[in-house]
Amino acid sequence: MTVMRNYKIAWRNLWRNKRRTLITVASVFFAIFFALIMRSLQLGAYDHMFRNAIESYTGYIQIQHEDFWDNKIVDNTFAYTPELDQIVMSIQNVTGTVPRFESFALASSGTLTKGVLVMGVDPEKESLLSDIRSKLVKYTLDDKNIKALRDSELPQEIKKNLEIFRGNSYSSSSSLAIDFNITDKDSSSILTIFRKYASFRNSYIKSGEPEVLIGDKLALYLKAAIGDTIVLLGQGYHGTTAAGKYRINGIVKLPTPDLDNKIVYLPYDICQELYNAPGMLTSVAISIKDNDDEIVNSMVSEVGSKVEPPLKVMGWRAMNKLMINQIDADSKSGMIMIIILYLVIAFGIFGTVLMMTAERKREFGVLVAIGMQKSKLAAVITLEMIFMGILGIASGIIAALPVIFYGYSHPIRFHGEMAKMYEDYGYEAVMPFLLPDMYIVWQAVTVAIIVMVAIIYPLRKINKMKVVNSIKA
Repeated sequence: MTVMRNYKIAWRNLWRNKRRTLITVASVFFAIFFALIMRSLQLGAYDHMFRNAIESYTGYIQIQHEDFWDNKIVDNTFAYTPELDQIVMSIQNVTGTVPRFESFALASSGTLTKGVLVMGVDPEKESLLSDIRSKLVKYTLDDKNIKALRDSELPQEIKKNLEIFRGNSYSSSSSLAIDFNITDKDSSSILTIFRKYASFRNSYIKSGEPEVLIGDKLALYLKAAIGDTIVLLGQGYHGTTAAGKYRINGIVKLPTPDLDNKIVYLPYDICQELYNAPGMLTSVAISIKDNDDEIVNSMVSEVGSKVEPPLKVMGWRAMNKLMINQIDADSKSGMIMIIILYLVIAFGIFGTVLMMTAERKREFGVLVAIGMQKSKLAAVITLEMIFMGILGIASGIIAALPVIFYGYSHPIRFHGEMAKMYEDYGYEAVMPFLLPDMYIVWQAVTVAIIVMVAIIYPLRKINKMKVVNSIKA
């Protein structure tokens, strides 16, 4: 009964001085709001980088020749038998196997030449991993298309942005709509105009056909277009010469700039023929349903126990050590910024508590003078702070969620020098937010701890309070 009365007194006390309560709640509100936005943006950028690297290239788990990762030559290949495929497919959480034949070559188109990554893939099975069919370019903003779009019925706001995105290619209507800030209400009419004047005719590859897909940035460098011929020259199996001419059937826009700048996709049987290695593969990526770290690690061990040398199994962390090290270094600098933010938050909350305690010094003295025990007064003040903390944390989370959801569906896209800096590091110049996850709980807990620590000050003041001095305050 006494506890319930304390709750009622504490709750009523909050609204006796609404301004003071709102100031204290606001300090907690902005603390949790900015902490969530900053952490969501940081973790979202890391998650985006990981997914681009994993889903565009390595996959989560691969079977390889034991020497291939350290020495990526065609001699370090293996024969992937139906029996081995059955063993892998029998493992729980496996949804498919994706054969790959990977090597390097010189690619030429006209007088231009560049070193490229040649990736032999199964055109159908690749949809389980990188899904390159969905990355075929659908829109281009070259000089000719931009001129036509400027003469069209596009809104002036859209026309102003055409120069900013000159030279860009898009593999989906959604990415185009994000860059040009096209709303759902206007999307049907505006995208119809883009389809009319900026659409790009593209095709996929088929097994057994001497056709290739090349990265968008590689196509720009080689000045190659659909229907042109690309010549590949490299070293084949056991020192043979690998040479072939192939028709460019499509252009893909990959989210990883470094890969987009050098990738050439062939059907893997044509790739085996090019490198004189019939029936051989450099790796088999394993498509999985659940990609949680613990599950991936256990699957690496399980698959590894079922394959025999010279084969070995690698997880995505082992295949992306450089990127993980880069992100770990960036994460540490990001944590320093988070710690600075928390220090600012802590001083802000403590400042409002200090102000509240000073304002209520006479009130505390009067309450104790008329018979209220200091322990009960301390309990009521503690409950008041807890209520204000809960109100601030809850309102901060509620206010941050729409921003996070919007930032996830409309990621921040950099342009100009900032975009170039990102691409120099091999990353897409995009910073999406991470959808709500456990980080929300940890931010809330951290701010709650700061609030609880701040409570110590008024409790100490109440405990050491001299009633006469407080009443005279």
